[in-house]
Amino acid sequence: VLKSKGVFDARRLFGVTSLDVVRASRFVRDLRPDVDAAALRVPVVGGHSGNTIVPLLSLASTPISLSPEETKDLTHRIQFGGDEVVKAKDGAGSATLSMAYAGARFADSLLRAMKGESVVEPTFIALAADPEGAKEFRELGAGSLEFFAVPVELGPGGVKRIVPLGAQPSAFELDAIKVATEALATNIATGVTYVKGV
Repeated sequence: VLKSKGVFDARRLFGVTSLDVVRASRFVRDLRPDVDAAALRVPVVGGHSGNTIVPLLSLASTPISLSPEETKDLTHRIQFGGDEVVKAKDGAGSATLSMAYAGARFADSLLRAMKGESVVEPTFIALAADPEGAKEFRELGAGSLEFFAVPVELGPGGVKRIVPLGAQPSAFELDAIKVATEALATNIATGVTYVKGV
């Protein structure tokens, strides 16, 4: 829609994926009570639905010792955390408070960045917003995808830069990125087809 109207700016279009990072921190805390969930940052890349959500637990801001089984189970829980809430509410609702918190956190980050503060948030963006920064994620498995969730430094003009991960994800996480990329390719194509038909 934005492209057809000539107003698309890759630096100013965001998909809010903060909820996935909030869940990752909280669920790690559930598994490791000694971890400070408020201070913990787990990079989450990919998308924002099911197996497109890829928490990079091996790159958490505080090192977390997890067995392969714990990593697999925790990754699945982060990917499908919303389903837990729907099930707990017996189908009568969703994670509205969590979504509200994540949306408020992202809005606050945007406002702080507009005032010139350096703020890093995960967000689903058009990788064209920072082609140089996108190279790392393309090489990790995002390939030619137009959109991908990455850590971003926000500035007054929107995306200032894609923040490098600083280390290589684990083999398990790289495999998860491949799965996410395949699903995202379909999701993105579906979204584009839908918008063109509207």
